[in-house]
Amino acid sequence: MAVTDDSGEQVPAYRRLAAMLREEIVRGRIEPDRPLPPEERLVREHGFSPGDVRRAVEVLSGEGLVYTIEGQGAYVSTRAEETGGG
Repeated sequence: MAVTDDSGEQVPAYRRLAAMLREEIVRGRIEPDRPLPPEERLVREHGFSPGDVRRAVEVLSGEGLVYTIEGQGAYVSTRAEETGGG
């Protein structure tokens, strides 16, 4: 199912996932230094592709909301507290 924004443009899956995770972080549902849900779970439960999950994490990392530890996953950064999370 294609999702569109207010202007009618199609929103890529990775951007939808980034928005979903950003909301969880900003609302404090995922606290600083806690992991994001594993890639496999996001794929299985929400139907995103592994590539979409990786791109979403890259977007959030670029925003300073998450950091990654190789082989361990992505974690909410303490910067999330400054943006209203945590």
